[in-house]
Amino acid sequence: MGVVEILDPVQPARAGGWKVDVSRGERNGRVSSEWFNRPDDERYLSLDDLWANVKGRSERSRSHVVQTADIRVEAARDNPERLHLMLPKAQEPVAPTHWAFGQLASIVGAPASYLRQLPAPLAGINLQYGLTNHRAEQVKTFETEDGRTELRAVTGPDYGRIHDFELVEAVQRIAGNGTGDTRWKVPGVLDWSTGVYNPDVEISRDTTTLYASDRDVFLFLVDDRNPIEAGKLADGSPDLYFRGFYCWNSEVGAKTLGMASFYLRAVCQNRNLWGVEDFQEIRIRHSKYAASRFAHEAAPALTRFANSSPQGFVNGIKAARQQIVARSDDDRADFLRKRGFSKAESGKIIEKVLMEEGRPPESIFDFVQGITRLARDKTQQDARLDMEGRAKKLLDRVG
Repeated sequence: MGVVEILDPVQPARAGGWKVDVSRGERNGRVSSEWFNRPDDERYLSLDDLWANVKGRSERSRSHVVQTADIRVEAARDNPERLHLMLPKAQEPVAPTHWAFGQLASIVGAPASYLRQLPAPLAGINLQYGLTNHRAEQVKTFETEDGRTELRAVTGPDYGRIHDFELVEAVQRIAGNGTGDTRWKVPGVLDWSTGVYNPDVEISRDTTTLYASDRDVFLFLVDDRNPIEAGKLADGSPDLYFRGFYCWNSEVGAKTLGMASFYLRAVCQNRNLWGVEDFQEIRIRHSKYAASRFAHEAAPALTRFANSSPQGFVNGIKAARQQIVARSDDDRADFLRKRGFSKAESGKIIEKVLMEEGRPPESIFDFVQGITRLARDKTQQDARLDMEGRAKKLLDRVG
């Protein structure tokens, strides 16, 4: 099937990056969503800075399993509109964060949005009643000291906490500082006017993809100085890919721990991922054995991807290009109809390939590219994801 070629980085002074074809593959907006919604104080310019923040926060934190009936709710003395909680054996009251208050209300079956509209004393009476009569009896609290003690999370007693710094450390083991000291770094930017992806872009608060808030972390890194050639484009130029991954966690129960690895062709200024192929994802709920699963499943998977050869991926792309499944219009229509596409959809898929390649689809790869291009035209997310899923399933069956 040929030898994988990992090209040496092109000198920026000579080329400034690589020409890529982002019309192929899928678009992934997960990183862009994070980028749009993160304020400046949640953006970090290096993994070292990010780690220092979340590690220090963890060192100032402690967790306890307590009886709900032993928690006392009271309005703050200095602010009658704010609630404080007195936990068993605590020396002073703790102030719940917005997130922790919502968790506490959910545990006792009270609507948090309603309680927040009440005066603090009245909300406290309602919450106290729920805690005193809570059937589960126990909760796990997570408090952090930072000038004052904040209650950052209230979960069930078996909640398996994976600290945010543990995920960052797993990434640091393969990516160093995330700034280019290893193969893995914050991504560059695609120039839409030229179709050239430039990996050498200054890391700033506008371009970084390293994020942390009081309730989560999210990291996205790429190996974009070492492009992988997986065949040729219609004009004979190389079809280039990069490796990438993103991961996330919430030590306070706002989301699962997860990692996604993939190949991609470019990242634009808005941090959309373009030309994504071979997307793989792992999710771990914070259940009782979550820490063990992270140590034995997720972290090793990240290391394997970082150190693995792209041979299998490249071979799969080449095999899909070589596997001819249609040589006539009837073959093409029949191939798509047997896979659940309507007559109208089939016509649009064939038209997409014809416009991009200058010829109708013949191989598995041609049809996959046509399907993913049509998926981008779908305005409803469910319809788009369904079509992208069918394209991936078709490619997975090659060979």
